[in-house]
Amino acid sequence: MGEAHAPAPGFLHYGSARVPRGGFWCNDMTVHHQIFPVAELARGLSRHDTPALRRQFLAQNEFIAIEDFLPAACLAQLLAELPALEPIIHRNFIPKHKKGGSISRFALDEAAPVFQEFYRAPRFVEFLGEVVGEKLLFCPADDAHTYALYYYTEAGDHIGYHYDTSYYRGSRYTILIGLVDQSSCRLECQLYRDDPNRATETVSLALKPGMLVVFNGDMLYHRVTPAGQNERRVALTLEYVTSTSMNPYRRFVSNMKDAIAYFGFKQVFKVRRH
Repeated sequence: MGEAHAPAPGFLHYGSARVPRGGFWCNDMTVHHQIFPVAELARGLSRHDTPALRRQFLAQNEFIAIEDFLPAACLAQLLAELPALEPIIHRNFIPKHKKGGSISRFALDEAAPVFQEFYRAPRFVEFLGEVVGEKLLFCPADDAHTYALYYYTEAGDHIGYHYDTSYYRGSRYTILIGLVDQSSCRLECQLYRDDPNRATETVSLALKPGMLVVFNGDMLYHRVTPAGQNERRVALTLEYVTSTSMNPYRRFVSNMKDAIAYFGFKQVFKVRRH
C-alpha cells in the first residue's frame, strides 16, 4: 500500500477515485446519473485474446480471473455511484455461513441505473459468451440477483463455501467485478472438486479493483474469507443464464434464498409496476 493521505474536504475516497460526499445528488434531491462509458469498455475488450481465454476457462474447470480487466473510466464511473448507495445496504447474518451487506438489482435500478447499463452492454455480453462458449441471456426482470453489490465492511464479514446453484433450467454464470479492496479477504475456489479424475486445487485471490472473475455457478465451490477490523471490500456480481425458464417452486426457493441471505423480504417480494 502507498503512503496514506488525508481525504480532501467534501470528498469520499473509493480506491483511487475521489467523488463528492453524498454522490451525485442535485439540489432538487433527484439523482444525477452518468451514462456508462460503453465505448471505452468495448475498446478495452478488443485487447483480449478471447480464444486463449476460452481455453484457459475450460482448463480451469470453467473458471477464469483477469486482473485489470475494467478500463479506468468504467471503474471510476461505478465507484462514483457508491457513496450515495450507503444508506440502502441491507445487512444480513446467517450463523456459521454468512455475514455482510448487499444491494439488489431492484434497488440499483432505482438509485444507480448505471449498473444496469453495464450489465446490458452488448459487446460485453458477447465477450462473456465467447469465453464460456454459450449464448448468454439476461436474467428475467423479477430476479433480484441479476446484478448486485456485495459489501464486506465489518469485522467478520464473510461467506462460507457454496455453489452458485442455478435454479434455471439451463446454466447460470457468475461474473464478479472488483470495485473496492482495502481488506485481507480472499476469494477461495476449489477447482475440479467434482472431477473424479483430477485432484482438487484451491485458488486464493484478492478481488482487486477492476478484476474480472467468470465461473459456472454449478461447478465452482467457493467462499470469501472473513474481513478484519476497519477493512472494506465491495464487489459487483452479474448473473447471466442460458435459459430463462424456471418452474414456480424453484422460483419460490430462489426468492426465499435471496430474501434471507442477501436482500431482505421487502426488496425481493415488493410488488413492482412495469
